Amino acid sequence: MSLDRAMFAFAGAMVLVSVLLTILVSPHFVWLTVFVGLNMLQSAFTGFCPAAMLLRRLGVKPGTAF
Repeated sequence: MSLDRAMFAFAGAMVLVSVLLTILVSPHFVWLTVFVGLNMLQSAFTGFCPAAMLLRRLGVKPGTAF
């Protein structure tokens, strides 16, 4: 799996987890969804993504975007 696909999978999983936590635990977990969305948006413009840096250090092979 390339870094690009791993990032999409990670972001999608974080959104789904935050929606479940919002429904089951507290409405305040919606802020996790907002954070993930804002991070994806700024990453699209700047190319800086902390999660991509972490995954790269864990040995995920690079893709074309990151």
